[in-house]
Amino acid sequence: MPTRKKAKPKPAKRSNQDQSPQQTMGLGVHGAGELPAVILKSYNLEIRDEEGFIGDRASGRAFRALLDEVRAQVSEVTKDPLGNKPSKDISKKQLDKILASGDTVAAGMIHGAIEEFASQLAGVVRRFLRLKAWRDTKRIVVGGGIRQSRVGELVIGRAAVILKSERVDIDLLPIRAHPDQAGLLGCAHLAPIWLYKGFGGLIAVDIGGSNFRTGIVELNVKRGPNLSRAAVVGLELWRHAEEKPKREEAIDRLIGMIERAIAKAAKARLKLAPLIAIGCPGEIAPDGSISAGAQNLPGNWESTRFNLPALIRERVPAIRKHETAVILHNDAVVQGLSEAPFMDDVRHWAVLTIGTGLGNASFENKRS
Repeated sequence: MPTRKKAKPKPAKRSNQDQSPQQTMGLGVHGAGELPAVILKSYNLEIRDEEGFIGDRASGRAFRALLDEVRAQVSEVTKDPLGNKPSKDISKKQLDKILASGDTVAAGMIHGAIEEFASQLAGVVRRFLRLKAWRDTKRIVVGGGIRQSRVGELVIGRAAVILKSERVDIDLLPIRAHPDQAGLLGCAHLAPIWLYKGFGGLIAVDIGGSNFRTGIVELNVKRGPNLSRAAVVGLELWRHAEEKPKREEAIDRLIGMIERAIAKAAKARLKLAPLIAIGCPGEIAPDGSISAGAQNLPGNWESTRFNLPALIRERVPAIRKHETAVILHNDAVVQGLSEAPFMDDVRHWAVLTIGTGLGNASFENKRS
């Protein structure tokens, strides 16, 4: 007589109290591959060749190194018009000012570094476009700290011209939002729009290798149902790289920034969704841990005993008497999502973020 298979017991029904904030709000897992408006095809890719990681050629450090090379060449025959200050200590604003109205030789040196860096950026784009996840990409937006300068805009524009001259059919454009805001605006796209019904905003956090940013994303759904009219208010920025804090000190500072943002919303009578959305460097596991790529953050954020969403829920358990939900994703992904409302005319698109390192992500729009 055949053995009868035992029926699997039906799981007990779970009450809302048993469920996580993400589940009760209809949010997906941390680092999700399927997002409300797009499918995430890839992110945080690290490509190597015989010279090392190609991302190292398109970072803020790489541009400064190229500027150092140009300065060294000029200094062999004449006095360096940029003076004695190391390139890493010359701010983007100072470089922009020299380009606009400074010494012509100094401006020419900066243009030389721009040309070399644009060529390297074009090479990095070509390499990414050979990857399966990037193969159908028609538009790439470039964000990160370099976007916040005329130097960065010229780099992006020159790289675009180089690619077009090589018959590479790609649009390479600066990300439209200010670099201090793009990573916050993108946070709103981590949750489905229907979830925001009855709410005017959410708390957004952008964690970077040099800065932490927090702000309130005012959704303005009535004016832009696809979040195209969302705006950042109450922005606070902390340059942690200048202070070199320990991890625990950095988290304490971050919690204080979040609490101040919540207080600002209350004072402005803006009804917040009980959601804190975060962009953070690295590979984000479904449980909210960071498995790799967080080496530029203060302390060890890749420890199996460290879970940022859990820590924030513990320290900020409620927003307007509602249990707090926290959703975490990669920072380049989140910056890219700020462009989602404006990508209706292409199916496949991507983002590169040039800052302390090179971030990357590629997307496919969902069919409407």
